[in-house]
Amino acid sequence: MSFQHPSSHAQRTPNKPAVILEPSGQTLTYGELEIGSARGANVFRGLGLVPGDHVAIFLENHIQFFPVLWAAQRAGLIYTAIGSHLKAGEVSYIVNNCDAKVLITSAKLEAVAKTAARDFDRSVRKYSVDEGGELESWNSAIALSSVEPNGPECAGIHMLYSSGTTGQPKGVYPSWQPGRRIDHVVPGMAALRDYFGISSDTTYLSPAPLYHAAPLIFNQLVMFQGGTSVVMEKFDAELALKLIDKWEVTIAQFVPIMFVRMLKLDEKIRREHATNSLIKVIHAAAPCPIAVKQAMIDWWGPVIFEYYSSTENAGATLLDTNQWIDHPGSVGLPLGCAVHILDDRGNELPPGEIGDVYFENPNLNFEYYKEPEKTASTRNEMGWVTIGDVGYVDDDGFLYLADRKDFMIISGGVNIYPQELEDLLVAHPEVADAAVFGVPNEEFGEEVKAVVQPARKDFDPDALRIELLDWCRSQISTLKAPKSIDFDSNLPRLDNGKLYKNKIAQAYREASE
Repeated sequence: MSFQHPSSHAQRTPNKPAVILEPSGQTLTYGELEIGSARGANVFRGLGLVPGDHVAIFLENHIQFFPVLWAAQRAGLIYTAIGSHLKAGEVSYIVNNCDAKVLITSAKLEAVAKTAARDFDRSVRKYSVDEGGELESWNSAIALSSVEPNGPECAGIHMLYSSGTTGQPKGVYPSWQPGRRIDHVVPGMAALRDYFGISSDTTYLSPAPLYHAAPLIFNQLVMFQGGTSVVMEKFDAELALKLIDKWEVTIAQFVPIMFVRMLKLDEKIRREHATNSLIKVIHAAAPCPIAVKQAMIDWWGPVIFEYYSSTENAGATLLDTNQWIDHPGSVGLPLGCAVHILDDRGNELPPGEIGDVYFENPNLNFEYYKEPEKTASTRNEMGWVTIGDVGYVDDDGFLYLADRKDFMIISGGVNIYPQELEDLLVAHPEVADAAVFGVPNEEFGEEVKAVVQPARKDFDPDALRIELLDWCRSQISTLKAPKSIDFDSNLPRLDNGKLYKNKIAQAYREASE
């Protein structure tokens, strides 16, 4: 089954919603998407941009996100979506690093964009998709443009940045060739479409920020197929359930912390909204605690699917509900690649032993933009690639993740993986979120520290601390259990589901030192 560009759906079903933004209710039809993207592509070409040039999209989940994205795509440009949570210095770094010639933002983010522009290392055209600001108006620019192409159309591609939780973010530059038809897609997208059954009948719930790789790619897949994307402006657990019911969502994608938030809703609220329209519920981005995933299966049935990959698309694994039940905690079997677990010397480890996760991938096609040394550091002499995750495979070849190598705690010579303890803490009914990391210890080198976000505001810190310490020691070895627990009302978890705990850990380590 070939891909069809949204422009072809605009000819057949111009009034069908391509995007519904919630809770505002704004709708973008395929006909409107075609006009906005065709005119936008002409604006880019009129500015002198040619295939292979870079543009930056600095938008929240905005109704104009997709017309801008598809404009860049059909103009053959390399487009970088920048995290809407980033500060001015971080935005400047990405715009400079990706060589963007145009930056498109919104009224909400204009102040950050203007501050960031002070540190741009070259001239960058800056537009806002909203009216009333000081930047050039994108709407005025496209209103003066024709829908007829003012130059050849060819497929562009995204270049996204790693989350930057460990050091400066890196631009993940996939292989790109000019002149490809606008219905061309990157390798792997066809496999995802077919595996998850994305079609013109799909109604897809997208609760995560669009700058992240998974929402961006999956929403594009839906629009390539002529389906409808219901995009949440910001995730809210109860609203997500309402939207599944309201729009009879068939496919939805979440990150594990969203599961946690929905499961902690009052039982009455959970039962108010029908979810039986769901055919597939996809989760990724972070390991899902076993207890959380089992609770979701008990609630929604055998519709839970999981995949493990990365912005780099170095490799991927997939599994369905029944496979997970047989292999609880696994992230799946390799898809189009092979998994190898290696020790620190590069030797392959047998099943059950934890080591560095490497992918052998014949379709490997990324490099870190302008970072040849960092690119080379991800490969071994066999050409296998790692992105820094640690895990093991079982006798059936299913992959299990332990944690990021950077997060591993070494206490008394023993390797401790914080993810295991974070999963345990989040399963406690009085815990909304948890971060676990190592802090200095004179005798053991490091000791385990936990910072917990309580589920309720009215709690007794001393009583809850004792309860949680006892909870951990009753279920895992004393060596792995935290030596101390502190509380924080709002842990810094990024909108893409990743826990930004380096910031917390660094503060505690500096205080300890």
